[in-house]
Amino acid sequence: MTWDEVPTCELADFTLATVPDRFARLGDPQAGIDEAVGSLEALLELSARHEAAGLGDAPWPPNYPKTIDEPPRVQPSRRRMSVKPLIEIGRAAKEPEAMAGLRRWKERHPAVWPFLEPSDVLVDAMRGRSTTWTRIRINLEHVPVELRPAQAGLDPDYDPWATVSSTDRAAWEAEQARRSAGRRERRGPGPGD
Repeated sequence: MTWDEVPTCELADFTLATVPDRFARLGDPQAGIDEAVGSLEALLELSARHEAAGLGDAPWPPNYPKTIDEPPRVQPSRRRMSVKPLIEIGRAAKEPEAMAGLRRWKERHPAVWPFLEPSDVLVDAMRGRSTTWTRIRINLEHVPVELRPAQAGLDPDYDPWATVSSTDRAAWEAEQARRSAGRRERRGPGPGD
């Protein structure tokens, strides 16, 4: 078959019974393939440039042996990654303390505030071991890039673990790991397990 025939051909017309007659009428459509020799030089040069730039190969299937310079073959993290330009303003034990930190941030960045919409100020109640604490983040997607402030130190900077002993924290983390393992066991192995 020639490339000109591809758009209109019926694949059912090409069977073991019909192709010999077609070959007798038209000859070998691939007869000139050996005269149209191409070159892999451009592809090899591109591969060398990629290797020199540290790009390496595309990921190999898991059943191939891993090479020394290959990055880890792991599933992408299931952790949610933000697609918005977010910065965290502060963390506080109580919401009024966090809102006071937001007011102070607003005073430090007066040029940014007019671009923010009400939905760009994210006030989150975070679940702690036995109480909630408040986190405030700002979505900067409506702020021109040149005016976007970088992530700075948190104000206030509450650490829910500050009053917990290392022994209690280790016990809590072990309990969370045990519960997580139980959930995985009940639902079965995931794609990365």
